[in-house]
Amino acid sequence: MKSFSIADKKQAAGSPMPDYRFYHLSAKETVTAGAIYVGIASVLVFLFYDRLYLLIPLLPGIIPFLRFYASGKAGARRSKLTYEFRDALDSLAVSLKAGYSVENAFPAAARDLGAILGPDADMARELRYIALQSRLSVPIENLLLDFARRSGSEDIRNFAAVFAAAKRMGGNMPAIIRSAADSIGGKIDVSREIEASLAAKKMEQTIMTAMPCGILGYMRFSSPGFLDVLYRTAFGAVIMTACLAGYAVSVWWSHRIVSIHV
Repeated sequence: MKSFSIADKKQAAGSPMPDYRFYHLSAKETVTAGAIYVGIASVLVFLFYDRLYLLIPLLPGIIPFLRFYASGKAGARRSKLTYEFRDALDSLAVSLKAGYSVENAFPAAARDLGAILGPDADMARELRYIALQSRLSVPIENLLLDFARRSGSEDIRNFAAVFAAAKRMGGNMPAIIRSAADSIGGKIDVSREIEASLAAKKMEQTIMTAMPCGILGYMRFSSPGFLDVLYRTAFGAVIMTACLAGYAVSVWWSHRIVSIHV
């Protein structure tokens, strides 16, 4: 059997595995997200108020924006982890059907998944961690329950609970794993079909989101002074604030409409 690397052994010796419910932005990602926020805020302030100094009161909003950005990254990572988990279950089922014990099926699945997805894939790292910890006599069901807690995925939590119960009480592991793989695979297929059918609508939503800013920008540059009454009077500032609030609500609502989770 192929041995694990020294880095993997150090990982098993106590390096914590990631909590997929949260995402910690790197310095580069933080700078990128901050630049995106400042850019969007600058465009909105310029188009709706024509006073760039109003950007200063909006700067504290970068903190919730960073949280929103990190939340999006975490959601994408969890979705990818669920797709990889389905592949892991397929590999485990094949190993068990080939005659491997449960303890030996995880190292085999880790090697297979590492070859398919790459050694740095989250699920490949999790399988290696489970395989290495099981060599240290840590029960696999406890490792799976810990992974399920960190994954933030309902499918993984359900599988871990069923696996732990079957391990304690005795059960047909190949059948259980195959059933879980089929169930998760069915949900993933439905999710992908929904995403494909919504792709055009999401593009339309993106275009409609940018259109109000495009219209304002066109009017600003094609007819200078036409909107001065909205930028130079208190009543105009109130009108533009109401327009900006309505625009923000419409963007949020349109995003909710095209965000469907299975």
